[in-house]
Amino acid sequence: MSPTDTPRPRVLSGIQPDFSLHLGNYLGALRNWARDQDRFENYFCIVDLHALTQHPDPERLRALTLELAAMYMACGLDPKRCEIFVQSHVPAHSQLCWILETLTPMGWLDRMTQFKARSQAQGRERINTGVFTYPVLQAADILLYRGDLVPVGEDQVPHVEIAREIARRFNAQYGPVFPEPEPKLTHFPRLPGLDGLDRKMSKSAGNTILLSDPPATILARMKTAVTDPQKVRRNDPGRPEICLVERYHRKFNAAEVAEIDAGCRSGALGCVECKTRIAAAVADHLAPFREKRERLAARPAEVGAILASGEDRARARARSTMEQVRAVMHMG
Repeated sequence: MSPTDTPRPRVLSGIQPDFSLHLGNYLGALRNWARDQDRFENYFCIVDLHALTQHPDPERLRALTLELAAMYMACGLDPKRCEIFVQSHVPAHSQLCWILETLTPMGWLDRMTQFKARSQAQGRERINTGVFTYPVLQAADILLYRGDLVPVGEDQVPHVEIAREIARRFNAQYGPVFPEPEPKLTHFPRLPGLDGLDRKMSKSAGNTILLSDPPATILARMKTAVTDPQKVRRNDPGRPEICLVERYHRKFNAAEVAEIDAGCRSGALGCVECKTRIAAAVADHLAPFREKRERLAARPAEVGAILASGEDRARARARSTMEQVRAVMHMG
């Protein structure tokens, strides 16, 4: 077998269609997905079944699904080099989920951070069952394609670990069908929300810049960013190492960071100018994504055809897995 014939590790990942993508999604996920398309055999789904735990409006869910597909491609995912599809369009996700639920102890799910947080916020007796069994559906997503790697941030590692435990339990009881997936950690300093270095960027918190935002909106959002509390007036010396706006400069305006830092420390650069400059740099960086997304959004039939093609190939892979599952379980 020549080096070019060596099977590539298989990767599965996805994003819920419940919001517009923001800079954190791009830096933490999509940029890396696009960069690694030729290193791995990639399956990127739009996880609309997971979004149902939020009780979305059906028409809005459909619109956000097409929007997310367009943004996947605008950020560089090439349907000729990876599979892009909608989770619910491959019924085997739900079928395998039920089988895996019968093997998953409630104690495993009870310890998951997301369920604990939602239970505390909503009350355990009011939270829907889908939130509780969410990790099993995630495991089914991964194991259905017999994924080797799952790109995640550190906060999502427990979800990959429970998928490994479920795979291990299935294999022990029925036979070796599933590999135990490994987390593929995204190694980059987390981009904070606009409301503080210790805050995670989140659409629900309103502290984001969206990939679809036009320049005027980016500037307006950036003006709300918190800065060094010591720098009250323009000429006050600042501390760029504790200023989140400087963190954004490092990501999107690296060529000017040394100048920005020196100007901040000396008092020659005020916060308003600093924010204006980074807003322009972010807008320039996102311009190609916005333009491609707008072109794709104007051609929903083309986006739908791409999703259908990815769905066909995903179904074929899922069918192969489910045939093995049924065979070892003697389900005919």
